[in-house]
Amino acid sequence: MNAIPQGYKQDAKGRLIPVETIKPIDMARDQLVGEIVQKAQAVSKTLAEFKTAVFADIGAFVELSAERYSARLGGAKGNVSLVSFDGRYKVQRAIQDTLTFDEGLQAAKALIDECVHEWTEGARSEIRALINDAFNVDKEGNISTGRILSLRRLDIQDEKWQRAMDALNDSVRVQCSKSYIRVYERVGDTDQYRPIPLDIAGV
Repeated sequence: MNAIPQGYKQDAKGRLIPVETIKPIDMARDQLVGEIVQKAQAVSKTLAEFKTAVFADIGAFVELSAERYSARLGGAKGNVSLVSFDGRYKVQRAIQDTLTFDEGLQAAKALIDECVHEWTEGARSEIRALINDAFNVDKEGNISTGRILSLRRLDIQDEKWQRAMDALNDSVRVQCSKSYIRVYERVGDTDQYRPIPLDIAGV
């Protein structure tokens, strides 16, 4: 990035503008935005450092529990919930997978279409509606993994349908995994917990 000469400011189009020609209100706005951005960057860095440290601390505690106390913490996906001795605070490490489908989804869809075609007109209309809704795409051309996977919960014993569900299961792929830290505080003496907000919108 080229250095900006003394007495000039660069505008949004990259032009160098003499400071004395800039309106006071524009200078004041620029200064305010700069100050807010600096504070936001500092908070963002603090949150990033907090997240890294907390993940490391929880990971170390899980290993310590397994090695020293033969106590296995967390589920198969790495989700862990830790509660303070007095029950007032709770910390959760959650790992959420984003799912997608490979080309096997087309095979599943073909089998499902055959099932729908073979079923008599008017029969199982609710199931037909669920199937059509599941394979609808949104404005971005994406299908809802949740709606697709909900088809597996339908109690249909048809052999071809079962093969379609097998193809559906085989086509699921984990696109990415995101890890979250959530911190909670007990509400008074109740069994309810409220989150301690770690985002601007929740404060």
